[in-house]
Amino acid sequence: MKKGEKIYEGKAKILYSTEETDKLIQYFKDDATAFNAQKKGTIKEKGVLNNKISSRIFELLEKEGVKTHFIKSISDRDMLVKKVEIIPVEVVIRNVTAGSLSKRMGIDEGITLKEPILEFYYKSDELGDPMINEYHIKVFELANEKEMDIIKAVALKVNKFLVDFFNKNGIRLIDFKLEFGRYDGDVLLADEITPDGCRLWDKKSGEKMDKDRFRRDLGKIEEAYQEVYKRVIGN
Repeated sequence: MKKGEKIYEGKAKILYSTEETDKLIQYFKDDATAFNAQKKGTIKEKGVLNNKISSRIFELLEKEGVKTHFIKSISDRDMLVKKVEIIPVEVVIRNVTAGSLSKRMGIDEGITLKEPILEFYYKSDELGDPMINEYHIKVFELANEKEMDIIKAVALKVNKFLVDFFNKNGIRLIDFKLEFGRYDGDVLLADEITPDGCRLWDKKSGEKMDKDRFRRDLGKIEEAYQEVYKRVIGN
């Protein structure tokens, strides 16, 4: 599968057309951003690690019956995916207090929630991805009721699987972001699942193993991504 025209470039990935109109090549970059791209940098080999981590997780989710845009990994940095129409609603699933949730609620990080919390954000870099609720989604027709039912059910299913999967590999899944897309009348899980969009803490030490190391200048960023890769790919 050959890369065609570049049709979109985001903070961490580039999408290219292919000779098949319903397929794209998703290229993973080493670029790192935080705070709505106010902080920028590079994490060595991040694109390679994220492609392999996300490919492995998508493969596992497909086996669990979750429909995704993933077709196959075709190189160290390239993933062949179905061309979806991205639904402009980002879903954040929270299992443990951290980040903006701790700030909003005025509580410490690290408290396990009684049940997962689903949050919705309007996908707009220009607006800083503001938090929205299901009334906004309905009134502004970002997604219809049927699509939202699918999105919520799939998000919770993915969360349940990933909590168990990471737990078995010595990692605590704190929270993570999901995106969905429309494809041939269906709703598919899209984008990526990597340390860029997940908060991952080592179960024993509590050490952060995700992009928070970049956001908070904690150092050993590459080492954290490599450790997640080793645990995800090795099992």
